[in-house]
Amino acid sequence: MNRKLSTLAWTVVLLVISALPAPAGEVIDRIVATVNGHIIMQSDWEDAVRYEAFTAGRDLNQVTAEERKAALDRLIDQELLHEQMRASDFPHATDQEVGKRVQEIRQQYPGAETPQGWQAALARYGLAENELTSRVGLQLDLMRLVDARLRPTVQIDSKSIESYYNQELLPQVRQSGAKDVPLAEVTPKIKELLTQKKMNQLLTAWLQSLRAGSEIHSDTAESAAGGRPQ
Repeated sequence: MNRKLSTLAWTVVLLVISALPAPAGEVIDRIVATVNGHIIMQSDWEDAVRYEAFTAGRDLNQVTAEERKAALDRLIDQELLHEQMRASDFPHATDQEVGKRVQEIRQQYPGAETPQGWQAALARYGLAENELTSRVGLQLDLMRLVDARLRPTVQIDSKSIESYYNQELLPQVRQSGAKDVPLAEVTPKIKELLTQKKMNQLLTAWLQSLRAGSEIHSDTAESAAGGRPQ
């Protein structure tokens, strides 16, 4: 939808859909959120839960109601970032990068090295291989967008690196019984770790700003409490 749903229209849509009769055994898809007029359906939410569980190597039955709600929040954030991505110029993930990530996921599942084993693993989560590839590509693109937007704003000085080395890294190394590692040797890794930490903070603030400037509606009470991907 190109124009935003008003609060009244949103309420009417939810009431109409929830009032429709369902044939026996049939689950009716329904709107669970809108983001600036873009509709997120129950099926989109369940697909996201399946995908997240699959890439994390978790059983779907282990996903809690709170984790399902968090998955919907990430879907909303994803749509906000997707809007930014459409207006941004950055290098998208290549087919090789997407394929590499898919292979990393595949290696989590015993027996998935064969085509039959891989298809069986996907089927347990109700996923198709082309759907997985598409979602991995989008995830990599969103990560690239965030990196292109936020990394240039992060500056990590030598004092911060030295402080982390003395207060965090050395105590961990000595507790493990390993030999002290020279600061110069680990400086690049510490700098990247601190950069990622700062970028996470900036991303949280960016998403909060995007949410504040957007029209977002969600209705999750029914699904979060009792929903499980079928």
